[in-house]
Amino acid sequence: MPTRVFRIILEIGDLERATEFYSRLLGAEGRKVGGGRVYFDCGPMILALLEPEGTPAPIPEYVYFAVDELEAIHARAKALDALSKEKVHGESAAEIVVRPWGERSFYAFDPWGNGLCFVDDKTLFTGRR
Repeated sequence: MPTRVFRIILEIGDLERATEFYSRLLGAEGRKVGGGRVYFDCGPMILALLEPEGTPAPIPEYVYFAVDELEAIHARAKALDALSKEKVHGESAAEIVVRPWGERSFYAFDPWGNGLCFVDDKTLFTGRR
């Protein structure tokens, strides 16, 4: 079996608040696993929320999620006031658009500055044709 990513950890500042935020955004329940962590199953990967002892540090790049219902997640991100205020290739990152590489997506941030991108799974660009 090739090497695979099975868990990504996002540092957050308030585990209870982050669990509520991600539960609403992802439409899924997280599970407490101890050690100041909550896990969300995202297909074969686990999204882990970690409340560190010090100040949380946001990841430097986006985490990309492939989703079936892009509009539903976009509506939840909007209700959570999580949509990005940035631009991607000159277009609003907050809007659902087809990006130059062919993916239909939008960008958001959690309250701790972690970048999130949601992509229509029918339009994923993996570098393979």
